[in-house]
Amino acid sequence: VTMLKFLMLCTLAVASRAEIAEEEDVLVLKKSNFDEALQAHPNILVEFYAPWCGHCKALAPEYAKAAGMLKAEGSQIRLGKVDATEETELAQEFGVRGYPTIKFFKGGDKESPKEYSAGRQADDMVNWLKKRTGPAVNTLTEVTDAESLIADNEVAVIGFFKDANSDDAKAYEKAAEAMDDVPFAITSSDAVYSKFEVSKDGVVLFKKFDEGRNIFDGELTKDGLLAFVKANQLPLVIEFTEQTAPKIFGGDIKSHILMFLPKAASDFQEKMEQFKKAAAGFKGQILFIFIDSDVDDNQRILEFFGLKKEECPAIRLITLEDEMTKYKPESKDITAESIVAFCTQFVEGKLKPHLMSQDIPEDWDKNPVKVLVGKNFEEVAFDPKKNVFIEFYAPWCGHCKQLAPIWDKLGEKYKDSSDIVVAKMDSTANEIESVKVHSFPTLKFFPAGEERQVIDYNGERTLEGFTKFLESGGKEGGDLDDADDLSDLEDGGEDGHDEARGDESHPDPFNRHHFTSLRTLPVL
Repeated sequence: VTMLKFLMLCTLAVASRAEIAEEEDVLVLKKSNFDEALQAHPNILVEFYAPWCGHCKALAPEYAKAAGMLKAEGSQIRLGKVDATEETELAQEFGVRGYPTIKFFKGGDKESPKEYSAGRQADDMVNWLKKRTGPAVNTLTEVTDAESLIADNEVAVIGFFKDANSDDAKAYEKAAEAMDDVPFAITSSDAVYSKFEVSKDGVVLFKKFDEGRNIFDGELTKDGLLAFVKANQLPLVIEFTEQTAPKIFGGDIKSHILMFLPKAASDFQEKMEQFKKAAAGFKGQILFIFIDSDVDDNQRILEFFGLKKEECPAIRLITLEDEMTKYKPESKDITAESIVAFCTQFVEGKLKPHLMSQDIPEDWDKNPVKVLVGKNFEEVAFDPKKNVFIEFYAPWCGHCKQLAPIWDKLGEKYKDSSDIVVAKMDSTANEIESVKVHSFPTLKFFPAGEERQVIDYNGERTLEGFTKFLESGGKEGGDLDDADDLSDLEDGGEDGHDEARGDESHPDPFNRHHFTSLRTLPVL
């Protein structure tokens, strides 16, 4: 009887495990089977998604491909997914604030999963997971091992060291431990040396594009090797897509030159060759990125640079630090020579930022609310005799539209004032070096005087609140008592709203935060 009970329990256990459904080799996880899944598969990558999320849909085929690759290898690593809109308790338990959020549970540990931080292509995910669960460096003893590594990966690095315990080999291993998205291997085999025509110890990066291979030249240090791999792991010219974005924004190179050009253009190949030719001299300094100007998803990027489809081909340069700074070449020519000259000026610090501005409307000051653009902002906002209250808005912003009638009433109230000016500026088409706008609407007060002072308004958005603020010279009513941190923009919601206020975040057309962490900011 005891044996019978034991067999029944085993059967039930197997049956309950079998209940974890799979879709395209991806485990379908719910609160009811999550703990069980962690017990059955101690190393599991889990995507928390929303069915309506565009970025989740774009990720799905590569995620399934990665799951299939691991399963085909007989790997113990599995991929799972959780519909966070249905499994709200699980989403809350693991701090899911945006979609997709991807976490890696190692060794069945449910308490401290690691945020997935690599790219969106299947190879990226597989390499990242293998690095997290296996040795940072695989040892190659046979030529076939090396050939398989190179054939199976877009980029692979092999260290050729006769003595695996040498200082150089140890520095190589430390570099390997610091990189998640590229496989590293080591060999001391004479046959492997001979096959790849390597005559002395060193490091070779193999890739399926451009030169095909790069040989490390210099003192073998961890930092030197990392810089070498990062500079050579991307193509000289990389197309901006949903899949390549994590590699573009996740790297250390924050200066990017963009070529906007329709793929269908008759001279596409010719222009691409010129762009690629220029790129060779700036490897490791500037990323050269091609953007298909005919793709609908790229239109917001064109708009961000003040470009229209019919103005392409065009070249722009941007630095993606905390503040995005744009640069525009004087010449419209797309030749290797003109691009090299432009990039050289940038590297040498000789370029001035390009700030967009609309033309000054003829009737900009005819209505109670004055219309400002980049070209007249300075003289109006910093007029030493005027107290100027400005709304920085976006035409598509719902909160700006709600504010519009109140702002118009405020303008009407002060239209005959000798020292108060109420104004507005479309910040999607006009940029000001001295004023950075991160959400809409942003309200700023420029008090009279020579000090060029700027005061942020975070008070009630009512006629009474605005009036109290202006009548006090910007000293009263500018802050909300019930909001602790109005600048803390929610980084995960599809609507991108400020948690305390509901403001809409400034459009980062590249959605950098989303691409580097695989979370979603507002879909633009």
